[in-house]
Amino acid sequence: MWKARLFIILAVIFGLIGAVILFVVASVDIFEVLSYTVNVYTNGLHPKDFHEVIVSKIIGAVDLYLIAIVMLIFAFGIYELFISKIEAAEDHETGINILAISSLDQLKDKIAKVIVMVLVVGFFQRVLHTEYNNALEMLYFAVSIMVLSIGLFFLGKVGKKEEKKEIKG
Repeated sequence: MWKARLFIILAVIFGLIGAVILFVVASVDIFEVLSYTVNVYTNGLHPKDFHEVIVSKIIGAVDLYLIAIVMLIFAFGIYELFISKIEAAEDHETGINILAISSLDQLKDKIAKVIVMVLVVGFFQRVLHTEYNNALEMLYFAVSIMVLSIGLFFLGKVGKKEEKKEIKG
């Protein structure tokens, strides 16, 4: 029965493959933005929506990078919880900070924080394509940013409390 936990290795492997795919796709997106920018400037073009297109594509790539990070954290976390500790991470200061996962709750919290950042990036990507026609729509926009900021503020406070608990405990 104890050896059945090794089936988790499938989730680890496919989580890592998914992360690599997302990193590659995001990097290709950034390369496309670079080639588009070079093309615009070398040919003397300057489309009306040039900045909006570039910012939108870069934010989309950041979104993919963040999702890839979620996949990496997930893969490393379940590997450490069910299979074995990652000795290289334990011997390295950065590895201790990033991959120190001792329970499913801790893994869930780390993944949740990155997912919240993915949602924030997605929100700002959508905001770039929104047109505001009146003052009420601008007010909604301002309120949504305020609510998002308050949520991130409290998420940061919760993270700091958890870090203090880990240091003490």
